[in-house]
Order: sequence, then structure tokens, then C-alpha cells
Amino acid sequence: MHHGETRDEVTSGGGTAPGHGLDEDLGLPDGITFHDMRMYGSASAEQSGPTMREHLMSPVSLAKPEGPLVRGVPAHVGQRPPSYPPHPLGCPSVRDGDAFAAFTPAVLLDGAEAGRLTVRAASVRGDSHNWEGSCRQDAMTVTRIGPPEAELLLLAVADGVGSAERSHIGSHRVTRQAALHLDREAENIHAALIAQDEGELRAIANKAIAGAVNELRIGQEHATTLHVLLVPADARIRERVVFSVGDGGLFVLREGRWEQGSPVDDGSLLDTRTEALPHAYRSVKAKLLRTTPGEVLLLGTDGITNPLTQRDPEFAQRLAHVWGGPEVPSLSDFLWQAQTRAKSYDDDRTVICVWEKPE
Repeated sequence: MHHGETRDEVTSGGGTAPGHGLDEDLGLPDGITFHDMRMYGSASAEQSGPTMREHLMSPVSLAKPEGPLVRGVPAHVGQRPPSYPPHPLGCPSVRDGDAFAAFTPAVLLDGAEAGRLTVRAASVRGDSHNWEGSCRQDAMTVTRIGPPEAELLLLAVADGVGSAERSHIGSHRVTRQAALHLDREAENIHAALIAQDEGELRAIANKAIAGAVNELRIGQEHATTLHVLLVPADARIRERVVFSVGDGGLFVLREGRWEQGSPVDDGSLLDTRTEALPHAYRSVKAKLLRTTPGEVLLLGTDGITNPLTQRDPEFAQRLAHVWGGPEVPSLSDFLWQAQTRAKSYDDDRTVICVWEKPE
């Protein structure tokens, strides 16, 4: 209610609002205000057609839905469903002393359109964390960086390492700090993409990520993986770059098959521990790749990349079918599809997909 207005001036049932020319005995349904009535035009005696009373009180005809509105439990692959229930159970309490965990939602859903690019993104708390009542340790960021002449779509996912007490804070912070530091390098990244200079992109990534991890406070158990995909807004530039630290990464859906698009180790490292920031900021890997319209880019944490690469191809085939079709899924469809379950894969799951319309 605006200052200076009385309730009788803005609601029905108590006189006429000054200047509106409305009959006092209009008898509007409870809850209809003069603000709402202005959508229906004047109520003067000269008005042709049905009266406002008849217009407001007439039943609304609703079209019958063509299909079922309830999707139910997310589908699963394999003969048996996972052991954990497919929905959130307990959640952290403010009294636990970790306010960040207590206020972290079980699900994040996002999307965007940038020119011919369409993005769908979801981060979902894993079945095991749902069962334990612990918070989601994954994080994601969807944004744009750089000036108009060198603009880049930035997509980032991070997976807090479960053994680190405050990894959920680290994953949340590092995706945002990485975006801020990469924004400062946007013109250089844009030029390196045009030149297809993978070495320069790797140097830029190391500098930017090193700056980002300074915000993580190394002594506070903020260990997290990080994967960043940069896609130029200029459709004439066909090169993309992915920066990676740790498990998870990028896949490209080409002709119905998922292909690895992330940098891979050269095999010289025998340490099987997960690489993680902030300590591994000097080992950021970069990979330049070229894509064409019609291919789908998938950036994800290991909650989705692990089942995507399992020996049983049913999971990969199911997602290839729903995300490789002619239409980009709606936000709610994408979330439901991203929750496709597979036994023994119960970690948090974060996935960002990019579609590009053909010319």
C-alpha cells in the first residue's frame, strides 16, 4: 500500500476510489482491488458487451493437459533402483554451527540464452548426503564475462572434497572468484582463442586460478575441484576452452555419443589422490576444442561424469537421447532428466549443458 492511501481507496467493498469512475455497488469478489480492475477497462454505462461484473464472475475455461503433469520419482538405470530414497530427507541445522551449510539449498536450477547459445544447469544434493542430512558440497556458476567486443559465456562447476570440513564453502567461493579473475583476463582469453594458442590459455588460467584461490584461506579445509568452460559470444569463433583441476570435466555429445572433452593426465603422475584447490593451483590444465552447432557440451562434477563413463552404457544412452534431440528441454524437464539415478552413484551431481542453434 502506498503512503497516504486508505484501505477503502485501494480495495473493494468500501466506496469509490477517487478518479476511477467506478460504481459503488460493483460487488467485486473478495481480494479484487481497483488495481486489478483497471485491466478490464472502464465500467461506465456506455460500455458495450458483458458488464464488468459478468466478466469478472464468469467461470474460466481451462484447457485439459495433453499428458500427465506429475513425473514422479526420477528414472533409474539398471535392474535395481539405488538403495537410498530419491528425495531429500534431513538437512543441516543452524544450531550445528555451520550457517553456510544450513542455508545451502538441496537443489540449484539455472538457465540462460546468449545469442544462439542456450544453457541449462542443475546442482543436486546426492542421495548419500540426503540420507545423512549433510549439505550439498557441489557448486556452479553461469554468467558472462568480458566487454561486448570480447564477451565470453562462463560456466563453472566445483565439487568440494568430502574429507575437507569446509569444502562446501570452498566450492561455492571458487566458482565465483574464478569468474571474477577470468573477467579481468577476458580480452586476453578472447585473443588467445582466435589465435588458437593453448599455451597462452594455460598461462592465463594458472594466473587467474592462483588469484582466485587466495580467497579460500588455505588453512581452513576448503579443498575443491574446479572446471570452467568459456564459450565466445561471437558465433564466428568456433574455439572453446576448458580449465580443469580434479575429477569431473567436459563431455561433447557428437552424433549420439559422449566424447571426452577435458584435458587428460599424461600418465606421469602415480598419486591417486584427487587434485584439489587451493593447493593444486599450479596444476590447472587447459584444453582447446572446436565445436559445431548441433553438438551438446556437458560440463559436470564426477557425480554425473562417473556414471556417464561406466561400462554399462544405459545411463549415457539415456542422457544422449533426451539431450541430443531437436528441442532444448525446459528447466523442470532438465532437472528431472539430470536426476536419472544409477546404483552406487550417490554423490552430489552438478551438470551444465550448452546447445547452439544452427545458422
